[in-house]
Amino acid sequence: MTDQFVTSRLFDDEESQMDPAECLGMAFENDDGRREYFLDILREKLKDPNFRSVEGFPVGSDEDILRLSDPPYYTACPNPFLASFVQHYGKPYDPADDNYHREPFAVDVSEGKTDPLYAAHSYHTKVPYKAIVPAILHYTEPGDVVLDGFAGSGMTGIAAQICGWPGDDLQRQLEGASKEAGTMAPQWGARRAILNDLSPAATTISANFNLPFHLTAFEREAKRILAELDAEIGWMYETLHSDGQTIGRIQFTVWSQVFSCPNCGEEIVFLAEALDPETKRVREGFPCPHCAVGLTKDSLNRIMETLIDPSTGEPWQRIRLVPALISYSVGKASYEKVPDEHDVERLNQIAQQLLPASVPKVAFPLEQMYHGSRLGPKGFTHIRHLYLPRAAQALERVMNF
Repeated sequence: MTDQFVTSRLFDDEESQMDPAECLGMAFENDDGRREYFLDILREKLKDPNFRSVEGFPVGSDEDILRLSDPPYYTACPNPFLASFVQHYGKPYDPADDNYHREPFAVDVSEGKTDPLYAAHSYHTKVPYKAIVPAILHYTEPGDVVLDGFAGSGMTGIAAQICGWPGDDLQRQLEGASKEAGTMAPQWGARRAILNDLSPAATTISANFNLPFHLTAFEREAKRILAELDAEIGWMYETLHSDGQTIGRIQFTVWSQVFSCPNCGEEIVFLAEALDPETKRVREGFPCPHCAVGLTKDSLNRIMETLIDPSTGEPWQRIRLVPALISYSVGKASYEKVPDEHDVERLNQIAQQLLPASVPKVAFPLEQMYHGSRLGPKGFTHIRHLYLPRAAQALERVMNF
């Protein structure tokens, strides 16, 4: 990435995209010129059968790969510009005069997962970037190249950039920690990162986290999309406040499995009886609300119900699930409620809609469903069964923008 970008700010604005751009030592009239120059090189590279024969090369047409790529910073295939990047920004190792030395980084690091950048996109095995920053500061110097060969969602790239733009709170925190531990003070300044992952989803997420974009254009487009979504499906996320008149906006709905009591046979909504409202944790034991006998989850009997598969129109047996808790907002205040008749009626209305065409229809492999898996015995035999009706409708519309 350009020196201007890594040393100043994470996000670019629309006007700066028309400024002269520098990339790998070459000057361009603007960033669009940079992009077109390297796209032409990548286009020719994709015609090389030896290049496409690299193990793990993605399945896709040249145009698909080019459309997703922003070379040389990101390519949706093995990046042919890596050698040029390292040659331009790397520092050759010379054993004659290299005096690099660092003690092992033996400091406990604990960071939460509520930071806006961290929460911007979900990904499994995700590490908060603020937990990575101290290690990068300890082992590297400003301008060094950091390699993450298993990058996931790109948090190492964010951390490398944050080293040059830590913000007052993080800077004070890390400088105070190094002083207390008696270690070398942080050398602030952005590092350059090379991020790699076998997963196309991971590299796409990493690129979108780390590459500059038109901030004002993004905000404008996001507001347009949200406004259109609200006009089309906003009614799916409405609920009545406790006064019975004010409309609230649903943030999320918690669904609960329904069991039957082994003693009296009555139905038990698990969340309603087992969840401790104070700690928000599930209690190991609880009494049956009908006969008061002591129960645990393992002692309950599973209830199956017959539904109509929204894709095939055929009967489908699945564990019984009911909405048990709604978190919603009115203005800036957040509330919780047990779903009322209006909420249940609305959910039933949504469930009657046709399953979106984009929802995968394929079945899970039998081995995956029944050999140690909890899916098959509960009736989840196809990928489409994992989509709740409202989420399926919302995702379909978002994907079409």
